[in-house]
Amino acid sequence: MNVFSTRPSDRQLGIGLLVLRLALGAVFLVHGGQKLFIGGFGGTAGMLAQMGIPAASIIGPVLAVVEPLAGAALVLGLLTHVAGLAVAIDMLGAILTFHRLHGFFVPIGIEFPMMLCASGFALAMLGAGPFSIDEALSKRKVT
Repeated sequence: MNVFSTRPSDRQLGIGLLVLRLALGAVFLVHGGQKLFIGGFGGTAGMLAQMGIPAASIIGPVLAVVEPLAGAALVLGLLTHVAGLAVAIDMLGAILTFHRLHGFFVPIGIEFPMMLCASGFALAMLGAGPFSIDEALSKRKVT
C-alpha cells in the first residue's frame, strides 16, 4: 500500500464508507432515539426552546423523527444520499442556531457537530458504497 496514494482501491473506499456510515448512523440512531423515546415530541421541543432555538415546537418533533430514521438508514446503507443530507442539514442548523455561540470545543462548541455535518455531507456526496442496501438495489434489473 502506498501511503502517499490519493486514490483508494474500490475495496478501501467501500470499507471506509462502511465505517463512516456505521459510526455516523449509530450516533444519530442513539441521539435521535433519545429524542423520540425518552424526551418525546414535547420534551424535545422544550429542550430546544430552553436552548433558544427558534420554532422549537416544530423543529423538536421533526428532529425526533428524522434523526433516528436517518441513523437507521445510514447503518443499513439505504437512501444514503438523502440520509446523509438530512444529517448535514440537521447539524448545520444546530451549529448556526446554538453551537456557534459557544466556541469551538466540546461539550457545546461546534467541534463535534461540525464533524457530524461534514460526515453527513460526505455520505450525501459519495453514497453508501458497495456494502449497502443501496448497492444491492442499484444492481437489480428493472423490468
